[in-house]
Amino acid sequence: MSMNSINTNMSAMVALQSLNRTSDELAAVQKRVSTGLRVSDAKDDGAAFAVAERIRGDMAAATSANQQLGGMKGLLAVTSAALQNVSTSLIKLRELTLKMADAAISPNQLTQYQAQAKEITNNIKSFISDASYNGNNILKDPAALTMNVVSNGSGGFYTFNTYKAITNIYNNISLAGAYTKAAAQSAMTAGGKLNLAVNNTLMQLNNFGSYANYIDGQITYNKAIIDAQESGMGALVDADLAKESARLQALQIRQQLGTQALGIANQSPQILLGLFKG
Repeated sequence: MSMNSINTNMSAMVALQSLNRTSDELAAVQKRVSTGLRVSDAKDDGAAFAVAERIRGDMAAATSANQQLGGMKGLLAVTSAALQNVSTSLIKLRELTLKMADAAISPNQLTQYQAQAKEITNNIKSFISDASYNGNNILKDPAALTMNVVSNGSGGFYTFNTYKAITNIYNNISLAGAYTKAAAQSAMTAGGKLNLAVNNTLMQLNNFGSYANYIDGQITYNKAIIDAQESGMGALVDADLAKESARLQALQIRQQLGTQALGIANQSPQILLGLFKG
């Protein structure tokens, strides 16, 4: 086909095709630079985008699990604080019970000690009843004996036992405010109710401490998993911004040159027109 034609300007067509390709490449690079992603949607790389979406879902699930674990961590912290106060109160109650068990005390002294013991037992019951976090209390003789806590992004659960502290702790010392000398002596024996309350409290402090340690460890583990997933996804979809920045500058220059080339090509018919001037 003759290149000397005003109907078909091949030079302009080639220049336009080249300029369009450059514009398309420039748009793609600008998208990567603005988003920071090599793959920001399925059009960029369908397979990589599908994998990235699955990883994002896993990360969201693990993050949600950690949020739930954080709530349980708060509940266990409140529970342990309540039991610690109960333990401290039981130490004081033990001192008073020892005094009430002394055969040498007067009736007036016994009455005073009973009043103090009654105050302590009331406090112990309050510590147990008030150990609530977000509406939950796992000490106040709950109906459920187990708690199922979401522990990871795969939907796994960590199960631990609640504790009937009213039954196993408070009820053993609830009558301390009315101890006679004989009752106080009985409570102080190895199998006495005061010692039983103390032993139950210490045992449960240990149990809830173990639960809290598990929760802390699981939160740390989930964070490590999330970091690893984020790193892997970054390698899959993140753009190399240093490379893309250099390519952006090169394409901008190519676009300018392509625009100039198209302008020159579009002048060809004008040159042909000059041949017909006398």
